[in-house]
Amino acid sequence: MRFRFTPEQEAFRQELREFLREEVPKAEAVDGFSQSFSKKLAARGWIGLAWPKEYGGQGLGPIEQMIYTEEMILHDAPRGYHFVAERQVGPSLIRHGTEEQKREWIPKIINADVSFALGLSEPNAGSDLANVQTRAERDGDDYVVNGQKIWTSNAHLCDHIWLVVRTDPNAPKHRGISCLIADLRAPGVTIQPLYDMTGGHHFNQVFFENVRVPVSRRVGEENQGWYILAEHLDFERSGIERLVELERHFWDVIELARRLAREGRLPPALRHRLAELAVELEVGRLLCYRVAWLQSTGRVPNAEASMAKVFGTEWSQRVTQAAMNLLQLSGAAWKEGEFGGTAARLYLHAVSRTIAAGTSEIQRNIIATRGLGLPRS
Repeated sequence: MRFRFTPEQEAFRQELREFLREEVPKAEAVDGFSQSFSKKLAARGWIGLAWPKEYGGQGLGPIEQMIYTEEMILHDAPRGYHFVAERQVGPSLIRHGTEEQKREWIPKIINADVSFALGLSEPNAGSDLANVQTRAERDGDDYVVNGQKIWTSNAHLCDHIWLVVRTDPNAPKHRGISCLIADLRAPGVTIQPLYDMTGGHHFNQVFFENVRVPVSRRVGEENQGWYILAEHLDFERSGIERLVELERHFWDVIELARRLAREGRLPPALRHRLAELAVELEVGRLLCYRVAWLQSTGRVPNAEASMAKVFGTEWSQRVTQAAMNLLQLSGAAWKEGEFGGTAARLYLHAVSRTIAAGTSEIQRNIIATRGLGLPRS
């Protein structure tokens, strides 16, 4: 792997930083969603910048895409409106969609005209995602969808959903799955909030009752959706966001530790732990850079994506635990707007980071079987 960015890539990073310093403070966002901010990115051609030029992308590479994502997160940009569509839906459409689907949906994503939630997990289909039971039955030119999705992030803020359904209940579970694009405003769709431990509304349950989805919105062949889904999850796991989303918080923790050290109140054990976390941050960053580099060479970083995901999410839990150790009892005071309140909220939220997009146990299985070639039993 090359350990240096090209001059062009460094210049692109600097351009991003200047834009974000100017525009992020002015953005009006709700829970990280701001279509107007996404529109500004679209005007510069930065959404889908690694996609082929024939569909409106810039034709750049995965490394530029990674730089873009890293700077967006480090500057706390409200990228929610277009983020899932750009990270997962667009790449899946480019690889598996029909020409008509690409012409219809890719420009909408690139121009920030559409937002997507992910309809994957169900009450009995989490880590075993192939156990999905939401049914889609063919009726002429439509599918009629009935079932339930759970832990659907930001469905209440999105207008479409990438929906994993069972189209053949008699086939082996990995072979009866299809992927649809459904309208969240369609008749028969009900969205109910799920409040997490922090009291925040990020997750939802989504119910489908005789929801009609045109067959033309099926991506890929019928009953072959599992293979698209597996790749789809690699797109989700391979990004740098699962590491750097907590980087800003980590440096706030370091500032608190410096203040405690000046006052003679920083325990030596915590000093050493923070030094380890600083080293681990850079290790995690290189794991993410490696994924982008492998993608830039045309390789599929399957096990490598799982390595980056499990390392980054477990690092984030160690960071939030260190913050609470530094704060001691004041960390439980939960005063919004203060560091203690932020630390407490992130500490509770970090629990889900090693579950979402596949548990750490699932990631280690992928590393063992696909990376190391170990037997399944």
